[in-house]
Amino acid sequence: MDDGVVLLADRWVAEAAREVPQPTVLVRSCYGRGQFFGVLHGRLLAERGLQVVLQSVRGTFGSEGRFSPFEERPDGLATLRWLRAQPWHAGPIGMTGESYLGLVQWAVAADADDDLAALVIQGSASQFHGQSYPGGSMSLETSAQWLVMIATQERRLAPLPMAFALRRLRSVLSAASLHDLDRRATGGEVAWFREGLASPEREDAYWVPRDFSAGVAKVKARVQMVTGWYDAFTPWQLEDYAALQRAGRPPQLIIGPWTHTQEGLSAAGVREGLAWLRGHLLGDPRLIDTARVRVFVTGDRAGWRAFERWPPDENAGRRLWPAGDGGLAWDPPAAGPDASIRYRYDPANPTPSVGGPVMISGKPVRDNRRLEARADVITFTTPPLAVALEAIGLVRVQLYAQASEPYFDLFARVCDVDPGGASWNVCDALASVAPGRFERSGEDGAWRVQFDLWPIGHRFAAGNRIRLQVSSGAHPRYVRNPGTGENPLLASTQRAVDVEILCGPRHPSSLELPIIAPG
Repeated sequence: MDDGVVLLADRWVAEAAREVPQPTVLVRSCYGRGQFFGVLHGRLLAERGLQVVLQSVRGTFGSEGRFSPFEERPDGLATLRWLRAQPWHAGPIGMTGESYLGLVQWAVAADADDDLAALVIQGSASQFHGQSYPGGSMSLETSAQWLVMIATQERRLAPLPMAFALRRLRSVLSAASLHDLDRRATGGEVAWFREGLASPEREDAYWVPRDFSAGVAKVKARVQMVTGWYDAFTPWQLEDYAALQRAGRPPQLIIGPWTHTQEGLSAAGVREGLAWLRGHLLGDPRLIDTARVRVFVTGDRAGWRAFERWPPDENAGRRLWPAGDGGLAWDPPAAGPDASIRYRYDPANPTPSVGGPVMISGKPVRDNRRLEARADVITFTTPPLAVALEAIGLVRVQLYAQASEPYFDLFARVCDVDPGGASWNVCDALASVAPGRFERSGEDGAWRVQFDLWPIGHRFAAGNRIRLQVSSGAHPRYVRNPGTGENPLLASTQRAVDVEILCGPRHPSSLELPIIAPG
C-alpha cells in the first residue's frame, strides 16, 4: 500500500489459463479468504471463466496494519494500481461482494480509471452511517452483531466463540446502560467500535472519510445491485440507485424476499453477479437478464415483477388516514374535532422488536398479535379489502404527536392482517424525535413527524386488511430512547414518556402507500 503496509491476497484462476493475461475480478474482504468466502468469491467464479483476486483488507486475516472500518479508499485505489501492473492481468476490472465487500467498491469507484468496468453490489451502500444511526436512533442489534462477528472471527475455533457471543447478545443488550457494550459482548475493548459510538452524526469527522455517497453519480462502471426487502441496508442502497438514475447511468436492480444474511441473497448475488461480470469483462452478455428492475412481490400471489425503473412509474401514491377509533380510512378526515390515542412508553420495559430487517435474522416476517396486545402499541386498520391491492415503491408516514418529554421515538409499521386476525409485518422504520430534528406546528405545538419506511413490494389479498402499527420503540433492533436527551448508550437515568398520536383535519396523520393497481 502507499504507506508500505502489505495486504495478503489469493489469486483464483483456471489452471489452463494461469499464464494468460486476462480481465480480473477484485474482491476486497474483511471476512477472510478461506472456506466460505474463498469458495463463494474465488472458486465459483474461477470455475466459470473469471480470474479473481481475493484480498484481506488492512488489519484482517494476516494483512498488516490496523483495521479501521469503512476507511477503504486509499488501500482500494492502491490495490487497483498494483493489479494493473501484474503480468497475468489485462483488460477490464470488475468488483463484487456483499455488505462490507460492497462498500469497498463504492470507496474506489468514482476515482478509478476507466478500466473498472463492472460492479456487483449486494446488500450494501455507499455509506454505512445511515444503517448505523437510522432515523436519528442507533441500529443497536445489527451493530452489536457485527461487532461480535469482527471481534471473534480470527479467534481459535472461531465459529464456537462467535456463536456463543451471538447467542447471549440479547441478554447483553437488555442492560440499562451500554457504555461497556464491547466488553460485555466480546470480552474486551474494541477501539474502532468506540470511535463509531462517539460519532453519531453523519457530519462528524469520523464519518466524512468513510462516506462515499457524493461520488456515486460520477461512477462510470456498469453497476448491478442485488438486495432484499428485509436487508438492513436496503433504503440506503436504493438511495445509491436513485443517484445513478439521476446521473443517467441506471443500474440493474434486483430486490428479493431476503434478509441480509439469507442464503437466497448470496445465491442470487452469485448467479446474477456472474452473468453481469461475464457480460462486462468477457463480452458474454447471454446470461444477463434484460429487465432493468426486477422485484419479488410478497403476499398474495407472490412472484417476480419487471419494471423499467425504481420506483415504478405505474404506482400512484394513495394516502390512508388514521382515526381515533382505530380505523384507517381511504378518505381524508371530515371537518370536526380531532381525535387522539394515548400510550406510555417506558424505557425500563421497552417495546420489543418483532421481526423486521436485522443483519442476522431468523424470521423477518412474524405474526405481530402479541406485540399489538401491549399497552404501548396502537394500531389503525382498514376494513377488509374489496379487491387485492399491490403496493410497490416508497412508503411514508406523517404522524402528529404530543409527548410529555421532548425526546421520544416513533416506530411505524405496515402490516397485512389476514381474515384469521394474524398481523404480518411488511415494512417499517423508526424516527427519533428531538428539538431541532422535527418541527412543531399549530397553536398546540404538536410534533409533525414525517419519515420514510423501508420500501415495499407486497400484494394485499382481497379480504385482508391493511394496518398501521405505531409505538415508541423496537428494542433491541433500535437502541431504547431514555427520554432524557442523553446519549442512549450512556444514559444514567431513564424517563417514561406519555405519547399522544393525533388525527383529524387539524392534525392529518397519514400513511402513504405506492398502490399499483386493483385486481
